[in-house]
Amino acid sequence: MPSQILCSGSTAAVAARRMRYILGAVLGRDGWMWRTHEVKLLNTSSGDTVKIGDISYKLKMPRNPELVPVKHISDTIPQAVAQHLRWIMQKDLLGQDVFLIGPPGPLKRSIAMQYLELTKREVEYVALSRDTTETDLKQRREIRAGTAFYVDQCAVRAATQGRVLILEGLEKAERNVLPVLNNLLENREMQLEDGRFLMSAERYDKLLQEHTEEELDSRKIVRVSEDFRVIALGLPVPKYKGNPLDPPLRSRFQARDIYYLPFKDQLELLYTAGPNVSAERVSQLLSLATTLCSQESSNLGLPDFPVDSLLPGLNVLNMFPMLSLQQLVQRLYPYNSILGKDGRTAVEGVLGKFELLDNRRRQQTTSTILNVSRTEGAVGYADVTLRVAEKDITFQVPAGTKEPRPPNSSPAFISTPSHSQLISEMMQSHMVKDICLMGAKGCGKSVIAREFAEMLGYSIEPVMLYQDMTARDLLQQRYTLPNGDTAWRPSPLVTAAIEGKLLLLDGIHRVNLGTLAVLSRLLHDRELDLYDGTRLLRWDRYQALKEELQFSEEQLQERLIFPIHPAFRILALAEPPVVGASTSSNSSRGQQWLGPELLPVFLYHNVTPLAKAEEMSLIQGLCPNVPKEAAEQLLHLTHSLRQTNDPTAQSLASSLSTRQLLRICRHLAQYPEESIAHAVNKACLSRFLPSLARAMLQKNIINCSIQDTADSAEHSRDCLVKDGVLTIGNVSAPTYNPNEKMKVPDVLFYDNPQHMKVMEDMLRDFLLGEHLLLVGNQGVGKNKIVDRFLHLLNRPREYLQLHRDTTVQTLTLQPSVRDGIILYEDSPLVKAVKMGHILVIDEADKAPTNVTCILKTLVESGEMILADGRRIISDPLEAKGRPNTIVMHPDFRMLVLANRPGFPFLGNDFFGALGDIFSCHAVDNPKPQAELAMLKQYGPDVPDATLQKLVAAFGELRSMADQGTITYPYSTREVVNIVKHLQKFPDEGLANVVRNVFDFDSYNKDMREVLIEALHKHGIPIGAKPTSIKLAKELPLPEVKMTGYWTINQGGNARRKLLCPTETHHIDIKGPVFLRVQSYPCDRQESRALSFSEEKAHWQIPMNEVNIICDVTTKDDVLYVAMCNPVSLYSMKERGDTIQCMELYDVFPRTISGVWQPFVSVAPLGSPLDGQVVLHEEQSNTVLHLDMVTGAVRRLMLSQDSDQPSAKASHWWSSKGQQGVYKMCSDFAHKNWLLFYKEDGNQLEVLDVLEGRVHSISLPINLKSVFLVAEDRWLLLESNTNKKFLLTKPMHMAAEDSGVCQLHSVSEDSDNTAEVSTPQMLSCDQLPNENLSAALDQKIVSPNRIMADPGSFARIIVGFPDLMSPNEVYSFKRPVDLSVVKSSESGAQVFLRGGLRSIPPKRHNCSSLLSANQVVRALPPNKVPMKEIYPKDVTPPMTAAYLEVTDLNSKKIKYIPVPRSMSVSPYTNWLSKVSESDVLIAPLGSGGVVTVDMGGCVRLWETGLDTLQRSLMEWRNMIGSEDGRPLQITIQKESGLDVSAPKHGKIDPNNAPHVGGNQWAGGTGGRDTAGLGGKGGPYRLDAGHKVYQVSQAEKDAVPEDVRRAAREMAEKAFKDRLKEINMSKYDATTYERFSGAVRRQVQSLRIILDSLQAKGKERQWLKNQALGELDDAKIIDGLTGEKAIYKRRGELDPELGSPQQKPKRLRVLADVSGSMYRFNGVDGRLERSMEAVCMVMEALENYEHKFKYDIVGHSGDGHDIELVRVDKIPKNNKERLKVLKTMHAHAQFCMSGDYTLEGTQASILELAREEADEYFVVVLSDANLERYGIRPERFAQVLTSDPQINAFAIFIGSLGDQAERLQKTLPAGRSFVAMDTKEIPQILQQIFTSTMLSSA
Repeated sequence: MPSQILCSGSTAAVAARRMRYILGAVLGRDGWMWRTHEVKLLNTSSGDTVKIGDISYKLKMPRNPELVPVKHISDTIPQAVAQHLRWIMQKDLLGQDVFLIGPPGPLKRSIAMQYLELTKREVEYVALSRDTTETDLKQRREIRAGTAFYVDQCAVRAATQGRVLILEGLEKAERNVLPVLNNLLENREMQLEDGRFLMSAERYDKLLQEHTEEELDSRKIVRVSEDFRVIALGLPVPKYKGNPLDPPLRSRFQARDIYYLPFKDQLELLYTAGPNVSAERVSQLLSLATTLCSQESSNLGLPDFPVDSLLPGLNVLNMFPMLSLQQLVQRLYPYNSILGKDGRTAVEGVLGKFELLDNRRRQQTTSTILNVSRTEGAVGYADVTLRVAEKDITFQVPAGTKEPRPPNSSPAFISTPSHSQLISEMMQSHMVKDICLMGAKGCGKSVIAREFAEMLGYSIEPVMLYQDMTARDLLQQRYTLPNGDTAWRPSPLVTAAIEGKLLLLDGIHRVNLGTLAVLSRLLHDRELDLYDGTRLLRWDRYQALKEELQFSEEQLQERLIFPIHPAFRILALAEPPVVGASTSSNSSRGQQWLGPELLPVFLYHNVTPLAKAEEMSLIQGLCPNVPKEAAEQLLHLTHSLRQTNDPTAQSLASSLSTRQLLRICRHLAQYPEESIAHAVNKACLSRFLPSLARAMLQKNIINCSIQDTADSAEHSRDCLVKDGVLTIGNVSAPTYNPNEKMKVPDVLFYDNPQHMKVMEDMLRDFLLGEHLLLVGNQGVGKNKIVDRFLHLLNRPREYLQLHRDTTVQTLTLQPSVRDGIILYEDSPLVKAVKMGHILVIDEADKAPTNVTCILKTLVESGEMILADGRRIISDPLEAKGRPNTIVMHPDFRMLVLANRPGFPFLGNDFFGALGDIFSCHAVDNPKPQAELAMLKQYGPDVPDATLQKLVAAFGELRSMADQGTITYPYSTREVVNIVKHLQKFPDEGLANVVRNVFDFDSYNKDMREVLIEALHKHGIPIGAKPTSIKLAKELPLPEVKMTGYWTINQGGNARRKLLCPTETHHIDIKGPVFLRVQSYPCDRQESRALSFSEEKAHWQIPMNEVNIICDVTTKDDVLYVAMCNPVSLYSMKERGDTIQCMELYDVFPRTISGVWQPFVSVAPLGSPLDGQVVLHEEQSNTVLHLDMVTGAVRRLMLSQDSDQPSAKASHWWSSKGQQGVYKMCSDFAHKNWLLFYKEDGNQLEVLDVLEGRVHSISLPINLKSVFLVAEDRWLLLESNTNKKFLLTKPMHMAAEDSGVCQLHSVSEDSDNTAEVSTPQMLSCDQLPNENLSAALDQKIVSPNRIMADPGSFARIIVGFPDLMSPNEVYSFKRPVDLSVVKSSESGAQVFLRGGLRSIPPKRHNCSSLLSANQVVRALPPNKVPMKEIYPKDVTPPMTAAYLEVTDLNSKKIKYIPVPRSMSVSPYTNWLSKVSESDVLIAPLGSGGVVTVDMGGCVRLWETGLDTLQRSLMEWRNMIGSEDGRPLQITIQKESGLDVSAPKHGKIDPNNAPHVGGNQWAGGTGGRDTAGLGGKGGPYRLDAGHKVYQVSQAEKDAVPEDVRRAAREMAEKAFKDRLKEINMSKYDATTYERFSGAVRRQVQSLRIILDSLQAKGKERQWLKNQALGELDDAKIIDGLTGEKAIYKRRGELDPELGSPQQKPKRLRVLADVSGSMYRFNGVDGRLERSMEAVCMVMEALENYEHKFKYDIVGHSGDGHDIELVRVDKIPKNNKERLKVLKTMHAHAQFCMSGDYTLEGTQASILELAREEADEYFVVVLSDANLERYGIRPERFAQVLTSDPQINAFAIFIGSLGDQAERLQKTLPAGRSFVAMDTKEIPQILQQIFTSTMLSSA
């Protein structure tokens, strides 16, 4: 608080300044009172005279004495007032109109009234409000006996009768209303609507000299009395809010500044009011008030202190001298609620200065109510005894007519210490003045008010205020009598005043100040003038008038004067004002409604949120059965949210108000098995919270150790109605027996688990008596669910759809006019209340929230007042004997449906305003399973594959909408429509039908790209042509030849020789160790999107680029991929969405055996060991057993000696050929046994995994390779001679008989002796008989094996291995043996592979597909006959390999190109040892093969001819069968003749091609119009055309030269633009690199910004217009013939005096430190930061008026490196690129060090000093804090150091898990970790959308 206030705020200075301002004389403190005025009443013969000082005024006898004010003059008139009265008298004598101007408060009015009372003048008083129209001032029509008459209003009455017109609140009236009075003020003339003309007295009298009175009357000229004066009262308008005075109007008044009374006068008044209070305390209070009214304090933005409330305040203090003054000040001036931080400290500074602060030690004076009893002898009063600070004090307060009730005796009110304290404080205030209770929604204001009223025996009159409420709605409404006459009906407010009730003004924060102004006189003086001329007077004034005039009650009532009951009091309820918000009431965050005008009106009490213990006792009192532990967890969570100063947490806490907690607890008491997390998520509607808030809520739930039980939506709930009982899941309810069966909805509904779960929840809440609110996106089935729900319950419904123009009137009654009488039709709401139906309110978020607010009283208290004067009451006892009531039927319920809050619906926030009165349910699109089941019911004939594609694609689009990548949330409704179409027209392609939904987006380029990408990813071929089929070319296979025999020798001597001894031992198991199984999302892309090829789908394994893939294998539908640098294993399902990964780096250190280049193979095991694999490393012979589910790794020691590494470890650099390596044969791994052998060794080891045994078989030969041709027969190759042996072993090796294995040599007889084949692949099973027959072109049944070797495409050995007779070998020979083809072809291959391959690769890449009768190999391009595949002029594509598919059925070979991998490991030498081509292949369980290329891209291929054929059919069906032939329209007319007669228009059969247009071959005419009607879809946009506003069909027809011209035009425009901002082409491409990467985010942010701007500009209803739509509220005025009875939409001018909308302030703090540059190579973090900065600059371009932003860098050089200044924002790409270059250069050359913390702190402090609507700081940093010794807690502190500033930190995923650890310590929703730097722009977009935009 600046010191100047304190020194210059002394009372003398203030008073002197005011007087200097008024009198212009600079005198001492008392010097200005140079003459004291006294007011005298002199009686003289010529009538009474009033003399003020030296001015005297002669009194006249009033004609209507009852209109003269009474009892306004106090016994002693303070000097200042006397001065004012003297001045008014001067002006009165001059005949001038006066304007009393001054601060808000009743003083101005009281002075005017005192003057009129002194001079015995009659008064016409009118309080102007924004609803005042000229009819209220001049003349209004009323209908009497069917004729419209004009009735004079106040101004005309005053002018003709010579009264004084008091106009109060000129600044409230709308601009063009008051000029009506201009002429009346200046010349005392006015033309009236009924043809009369008012003329000033002088002119009239002059005319009288020439004309008679009758003549003037016939001319309708009326004399204006010479006593007519106008006194206007108003506020000075720049300082206060309102419309400034119109200059012509202002010039017609004489002004007088009526400031607060001078210090001395005020002090005397206060001394007399509080004799028990020490004089010192009184003067301290007054000094405070004066200081806070000074000019300096208003410069600080502090509202004026309500000086007028000091008097009632002192009365309280007089009765309770022990109260602390600070508490009293809080009631008069609740500075904690209305001021921000600076304001509060300023006020506390002043309080301290005047010693008004409480000591810290001093306890709050506790007070409790002891008892309340009727006062004897006084009506309308009660005695209340309070115990305040150990003293009992009894005092009198006004009370109602019922019997007071002792405190704490109500069952519905649980008293807590803070509430009983509050109620007793309210009692103290109630003694002297009206009260206002402020508290957040749902904290119990209404309950406290009701309890307070019942204690005092009051009847409550609740009035729900809403925003567009008019003064008429508050006071009186027009209606028609049965005979058609118009009359006025007093509002509940007026009847309450007359009957002495407690008026509950609920929602005073919503009403416009201009409307409340009407009540200020009622609140201050207890007087009120109504529209029909009725006056309500304060009780004592009424009595005085009665005595003075000797009138009876009846006489006064005839003159329309009524008393206000002395016990009448007003209790206002309001939500706390929002500090710093605008005063306009349409801002979503609430408003600063409590200003200087409202402060003097009430005494304010805050309803503080309950303490935890109190809330607990409250909950246990009201829900005794709630499980205690659950309630405690709930409160722990709520209070942990309430206590933070984070705005996000605060808004979450507001959804968990006490009211909502009670609802949850009632629910839990009834259904204790419900999870708390579920209840909280439901109450906060967490499904639709912005992502930040949701993260915060989840984090808090976890911190409060609330367990979220698994969602039970998965198990199916059945719903059945049996014997009149409905059961959904495990909740049952009786069905209803309605009177009106017609109103029970019946709807087509397919049950699905998710909707059943919602319905079960709804039924639970329904049984508890709750009203329900369903929130969801469009098209998720809200209406269906509700209708189905009511159908099951058999409840009739009333339906009400809200929209923009819904008003409170239309919600309740529809007025209509019949025979001149106005009748009201009940709306569905009233009908439902009467009949007990269910009211379904749809689209509740479309209506303005101020309208829907009236539902609150209906739900809460069951009361509501209708426009025709009836009221709805819930308690039937209360309704007895009261006229005009509607009793609420006990079965009445409301079900409200709304879209979710926020973008893109941009409705009004119904949930925010009223969410806590309802039980909320979020309705979401069904989960994929449920949705699929549902679609099947809609489209039983649509193929499953199609439905799955749809569900998957839409699922993806929805998750994108949730993340904010796209704006429109695609819903189930759209999918259902697609499926219905496909069901009806099955041969229209899916690709065409989905366009029905997506054509909306066809002109938004970015959106379109996203959509196409998503659809293609899931294989919906949108945009593909039926002709785009790219299958590989087929070549003929050479003839099959029989090329020899294999004979298995079984000679007697041989048999003896070749027995092989076996021994068995148990294996050692080391371990297990548990490793982490990481899962990554699998981004599976369907490959048949734009064209059809053999490739089905592909996805990328998330691997490191140095890693090398060394084995691929499959089991059923699971793929396993092993890598060897470092060793790791990935597993994934063919159609799954995650990839599991185990890093085995720790288990495979290189040191195990000195192996430098490990090489692993995988063998997946079978049942019962599903999901487990064995990993084998060749060189060290390490065998590991892995469990991919639990992450357990065990090492299996096969032989006892394998621990020691071989002594002479092979060094990788010693090129002495390779040592013998160990091999594993895993063909029978699914039977859980594996075979291991060493190359050149002579031993086989068979591992039985289940039994944990190894059988070692010693052989007499040295092995080259082993092929398991059957489980008990193995083919062995001898190492030097390639001689073949067949080993047969007993099927089951038991341990006892160490079974003997026999070895038979196999002799080959071939026609070509040179050829001894070394098999590369030998199948372990046989071809099915039909395939065998097809391959050999002869019918044959025999055991067989298929084999592949370098010299042939395939060989079939018939009879092998089971028949002992010679086995025939049939071969499909290759023209060239593969092993001879040199790999010396030029091309990229050489460079990648480092020269020739010296050693044969380890993987042969050959597999047989027995069912498809195919052999598939992967070959490098140089072993493929390119010339035969590609025509001469076509350059073959760059490929990783070709899949050679040898099909033995069709006798064809195909070469399918496999695309190149994106990245290749730099270890080329090592790679070349794995495989000769860049891919590995494995057969798939589902048919076909899988290839994995060296870059980790997995592709699934379909090779079988039959399956390809089927897929192609499906694909063609999806595209649809539009074949480009012209459509023909034929109209078949029925001739009226007999049926057998030929129909007219049937086309002659010779002309057949015309019929239906489907046999034309398409002539030239057909070609030119080919595909009008959308052939090929709108999505074929060539990169160069800039003409994408042309539909596709026309584009097809655009000639080439036109296209070229278009392209050149675009290029030229681009070059010109570059020239204009002189940017080189190179710069442009550089910039494009950053800008292109974030184009989508920029686009979607800009869409959101645009729509927010549009929402801000939404027009409002302007009332009282002369044209437009008829305003229902003005129907009667229309009957009477008024003109201004229309309303229309228009731009509302901002309220004058309301503060300007300030822009939001954003600072991006980018990390440009050295580490960013250093690690950029690893994860591209610097580039991503540059992209993020680029995104901010592009997205906010042209929004500078809404967002002021700057970008600052921080690095080791300091924390304020300027990149973008607020006042110099980069305007074009060149300037933006410069910023990016600066970032890059700085990071390259700066010092090391980290200033993240200092930078954040400095930015927060700096921003807080600026003026803005909201503040944001976004810190980009790599989480290197620990390295510089910065503690995360410090950083957390800094981020949340200023509650005004939303600070966010984005950590760029740093080394290890630094960033993750950091995030755990930082507050939720404030910090993000971008592990993948691509997420940074995405996260920034999230921050923007969820915070900035929520309130824009």
